[in-house]
Amino acid sequence: MSYKEYINEVPHFPSVGVNFKDISPLLQNQEVFRSAIVDMGGYFDDHLPDYWLGVDARGFLFAGALATYFGGGVIMCRKKGKLPPPTISKEYDLEYGSETIEMNYGKGLAKVVVVDDVLATGGTIKAVNELAGEAGYDIIGNVVLIDLEYVPRVKDFGLNVESVVSYEK
Repeated sequence: MSYKEYINEVPHFPSVGVNFKDISPLLQNQEVFRSAIVDMGGYFDDHLPDYWLGVDARGFLFAGALATYFGGGVIMCRKKGKLPPPTISKEYDLEYGSETIEMNYGKGLAKVVVVDDVLATGGTIKAVNELAGEAGYDIIGNVVLIDLEYVPRVKDFGLNVESVVSYEK
């Protein structure tokens, strides 16, 4: 299936020079969305996690669907101030500034897969991996719907991230 047919490109959004990948049409089509979830989770068929760790906010959609289809729970990694205490936090750099993310502490060494919608510079998913490790989780993988391979990664990225759609250099 060609998922790209269900992803619109919006030029100069949210700022000039950025081409936003609008996944709304993919999410609105039940069959296409389900297929994407099956493909995303299929990377982990042999080693399913205890939790799917969704990154604020679109990662929650995919983490919830993956948990429903493959089993396991959902953990949310959210922007600062959105989760009740106790939390652990991490500040990291973005293309347009900085952000702080938070999550609750882990329960033992539960296995998690980090889930988001798009991988661009990798700053967010790298910070989430670092934070999840500090929170006590065992990260067994990372998966995104879209990998923007043409966007330069942050220094010392070093993560293996699975994807079902890629936009090459």
